[in-house]
Amino acid sequence: MAGLRIGICGGGIGGLCAALALRQQGHEVIVFERAKQFLRIGADVNLTPNAVRALDKLGVGQVLRQTAARPTHRISRTWDTGEETSRLPMSEAAEEKYGAPQLTIHRGDLLKALEDVLPEESIRLSKQAERVEQGHPMRIHFADGSKEEVDLVVGGDGIHSSVRRELFGEDQPEFTGLVSYRAVIPRSAVSELENLDAFTKWWGPNSDTQVVVFPLTGGEEVFIFATTAQDDWRDESWTLPGDVEELRDVYKDFHPDVQALLAACDSVTKSALYVREPMEQWTVGHATLLGDAAHPMVPFMAQGACMAIEDAVVLSRCLEGIDRDGLSEALKRYEIARKSRTADVQRGSRANDWLKGEGNADWVYGYDAWGIELPDVA
Repeated sequence: MAGLRIGICGGGIGGLCAALALRQQGHEVIVFERAKQFLRIGADVNLTPNAVRALDKLGVGQVLRQTAARPTHRISRTWDTGEETSRLPMSEAAEEKYGAPQLTIHRGDLLKALEDVLPEESIRLSKQAERVEQGHPMRIHFADGSKEEVDLVVGGDGIHSSVRRELFGEDQPEFTGLVSYRAVIPRSAVSELENLDAFTKWWGPNSDTQVVVFPLTGGEEVFIFATTAQDDWRDESWTLPGDVEELRDVYKDFHPDVQALLAACDSVTKSALYVREPMEQWTVGHATLLGDAAHPMVPFMAQGACMAIEDAVVLSRCLEGIDRDGLSEALKRYEIARKSRTADVQRGSRANDWLKGEGNADWVYGYDAWGIELPDVA
């Protein structure tokens, strides 16, 4: 049986993972990416065991391990005293328990690994989707005036998804009132500090304020992510420069270890954080959503990219052996399989209390996108 022709709008992590997974099921897949080229933008992706296990079966896990760091623990510490409130073993312990370790990696390295295993003809750059026309076949209309006919449209085009707008109308993400700072420093600049090989979250005096630190680039660099309430900054680009002195001043009352980390920062980016409430529906006709297009979330559980990877795998499994006649039922199965899971993570991220103290990570890390039982919708 011939496979489906599938158009994926958005060449981010979720879109490229979906392309790989769907090709494994025998479908013809084209990724339409609005950028002229893939750039090494952003800084980090925190891949917890649930995502790494999914990526391993997509065939890119070993490549990722070449440049990623493997945090030894996930540690929670109190912002002023430095008291540890939880310490969860990762690395070998996570691999033994969940079948995969946690990897922290530059976003660009992950995208390159995914891009390298996709055929060149399956990725089309400078293709901004503007309109989705329902029908048999579906038609994607692009900003350059061209169009493409496919059996299925997948919107993996992020929090400002044009595919979601086409399916469900205009809406606006909600500004959380929080801003985030991101910086990368050489490990050698803070080599006297402890726990540099761990993922450490410094919990602030309120739920809006925290500093997260973990290794990158095989442990040679340290990534710093921090958030605080600030209502007068609404820009959300990952690449906008911030003020290092402002960063240090915001966290000036934090523990001396945090002060040392921030003192080593030469530059920082600053971005506002936006969310949406969980959607009741992801699919209209033969078009559906995945990743941030369906469920954008604040990064406090470090699951944004992980949920997109899970979506990609589960979508591919729901479409195994499916032709055009079976698409509607398959997409319903995908929604049912994923909506509750992603909504729980969205809400948990917004509450920002997961693993603050001793807690059970199994419901997040133990999820197996390749092995979960798919719902029966017949």
